[in-house]
Amino acid sequence: MRRKTIHTIVTIRITTCVLVFFLTAFVVAGCRQKNRVISLDQIRKTGHITLITRNDAHSYYLYRDQAMGFEFELASAFADSLGLELKVQLVDTWDDLLSVLDQNPGAFAAANLAITPTRRQQAAFSNGYMTTRQRLIVNRANTNVFWAEDLTGKTVHIRKGSTYHERLEKLRQDGIYFTLKAHDDLPTEELIRRVAVDEISITVADSHVAKLNRRYYPQVFIAGPINVEQQLGWATHPNAPELLAEINEFLLVAKNNGQFAEIYHRYYAHVDTFDYTDLSAFHRRIRKRLPRYDRLIKKAARKYDFDWRLIAAIIYQESHFNRRARSSAGAFGLMQLTKKTARSLGVNDIYNPAENIFAGVRHLRRLYNYFDDVAESDRLLISMAAYNVGQGHVRDAQKLAQRKNLDPSRWGSIRQTLPLLRFKKYYRDAVYGYCRGMEPVQYCQQILIYYDILKRQSLQFQTGKLINRKDA
Repeated sequence: MRRKTIHTIVTIRITTCVLVFFLTAFVVAGCRQKNRVISLDQIRKTGHITLITRNDAHSYYLYRDQAMGFEFELASAFADSLGLELKVQLVDTWDDLLSVLDQNPGAFAAANLAITPTRRQQAAFSNGYMTTRQRLIVNRANTNVFWAEDLTGKTVHIRKGSTYHERLEKLRQDGIYFTLKAHDDLPTEELIRRVAVDEISITVADSHVAKLNRRYYPQVFIAGPINVEQQLGWATHPNAPELLAEINEFLLVAKNNGQFAEIYHRYYAHVDTFDYTDLSAFHRRIRKRLPRYDRLIKKAARKYDFDWRLIAAIIYQESHFNRRARSSAGAFGLMQLTKKTARSLGVNDIYNPAENIFAGVRHLRRLYNYFDDVAESDRLLISMAAYNVGQGHVRDAQKLAQRKNLDPSRWGSIRQTLPLLRFKKYYRDAVYGYCRGMEPVQYCQQILIYYDILKRQSLQFQTGKLINRKDA
């Protein structure tokens, strides 16, 4: 599910004084003339636009040497809409975001920035593109903290200078007496991890960040909100009104044409879906059972050019890493092969882990190659649905999508039409007839959740730095 390549220049962790060396001529001029308005035409003439952001899970990170992150992908789509190359400039601290923007009026900042009165004094902000609320994060064993009033006598850990810091100081001024420990630029994800392992008792996170991290650390509990809803937005220099207007237009169009939802879905799909028992079992089993098969999984994934973490997620969804698994539908082993599929792939012992895994991954590759007429970003999901329910039913769903004026090459369309094939009104005209169409949709959803967790385990956060560990 790789997005199209964007030519990206990444400047990693350089100090504010050194940053000036890399600014373009018009930017330097803008720094010297504080009141000079930067037009969109001036930005276009440079051939690029610069995103100022942070190296974190929401904004920008590298996974298997590929640039990712919600803000990065949305910013890439914005650069594409302008016909410009996107350059990415990473800063060390949150304070640097707006100070660097002040030196670079032709750039914009995007890094989970809540639009607050204080920040509006430092920069111009776009219309909000996402609504969030600050929520208290506690360990599931800590049931005596839910509302702000419950903080009395407790200790709360947050990142220094964040909007959380600002809000908690206001609560103390309003008469809720608690200890506030502000850490220098410690990532929210790390503070959530520390709550999960009981190193600290309480932290605060935006609701979308909290829900996503709950997958990785099911021991945390998302308690009550401590503020009203806030909007997240992109920041621009006050002297770049045309750029701000273009950003607002892009965000409006992206929301109307589904582009924003597509990017959001890649990073925050199903964050409201949380099954503590299931996810706790998953974390436990990947520690205890996955090591028995990880060498085989990695070898098969390399041979057929898949991310091994995706294959591991599929195997877990199919069999929970039980090599003797057998379904009521007559599927066997780790990757739940039917006897017909196993024979077609030359499998002699369907319960043999090596044979089963290699055959299953080879079958997935066949399906991936078969669906060569679909959108590249959706091809893997459509192939996975076919692995679960059969390529014939997926083709029926594509034909139904066409009749409903939906794009048959997009997973978003197939996700809508597959479930319809359980109704006679729709399956009576289908080549392959009745289909339990909700199952492949839920199947793909669960695999994406497990895959996301496994990918996150390849990324290690350390005091504000994101370290990308290479594949084993």
